[in-house]
Amino acid sequence: MNVPKDHAGDRWAGIAFVVSALASLVLTIVYVFGGQPQLEGALLGVALGGLAVGVALVAKHMLPEGGEVQERGPLFVDEEDRREVLSAFGRGRPVARRRFLARAFGGAIAALGLATVFPIRSLGERPGRLLFHTMWRTGSRMVTENGDLVRATDLTVGGVLTVFPQGHERAADSQTLLLRLPLDVQAPGPPDVTDDGLCAFSKICTHAGCPVGLYQASTQELFCPCHQSIFDVRAGAEPTAGPATRPLPQLPLEVDAEGYVVAKDDYPEPVGPGFWNRGRD
Repeated sequence: MNVPKDHAGDRWAGIAFVVSALASLVLTIVYVFGGQPQLEGALLGVALGGLAVGVALVAKHMLPEGGEVQERGPLFVDEEDRREVLSAFGRGRPVARRRFLARAFGGAIAALGLATVFPIRSLGERPGRLLFHTMWRTGSRMVTENGDLVRATDLTVGGVLTVFPQGHERAADSQTLLLRLPLDVQAPGPPDVTDDGLCAFSKICTHAGCPVGLYQASTQELFCPCHQSIFDVRAGAEPTAGPATRPLPQLPLEVDAEGYVVAKDDYPEPVGPGFWNRGRD
């Protein structure tokens, strides 16, 4: 007769399910508040590992052992055999503990399912308006990647500097190229988007999203090293060569009373490769 093993492993199985559920809930919170890949990976490992350990312990300590065969006996059961079966299956396994394990397992599965909702949703075709805006706002001061504020006097003629909105130095979609053109070169765009030869363009290539990191001051051209797209700054960063077909979006800027370069607003259109104007196949 197959009987379950009499072992206290069910307690550890319950602990494993609870740990898995807690890890999944923390993973959900981390993802909602911006995410951190290394921490998310560790939490996901704990969540899945807890489920695996709990299921393994239940299988080992609460399910009947295999490999045993009982010869078929007479088609009747005496009272002594009945008491033996009931004692074997009930020994050390109160109903309340079984219910706790079932609820702990269900809670772990539900928490893991909740943790997968947000990343799965972010893979959808329509991520809301998230891609239509960057972290630039009216009055955002420009800073370097180290967080140093940028004054208009920091940039010489022909110079270029990668800048970010203050407080968002790690916002990849907000990285911007700040340039100062020669005095004899008309700055691109209407007067409200430039200031004393200063102009700013998104650093994200409109072809495949690579960083446009090369600037040739003699011709006022920006180069994308990934696929060799060239953008003419004097013409508002219009592409003149390569696969890019859309200009780099221009950020409206000005110099405030303290001499710092600030944004007048966000980019007037989404940065990076075009997506909003593509129809369905």
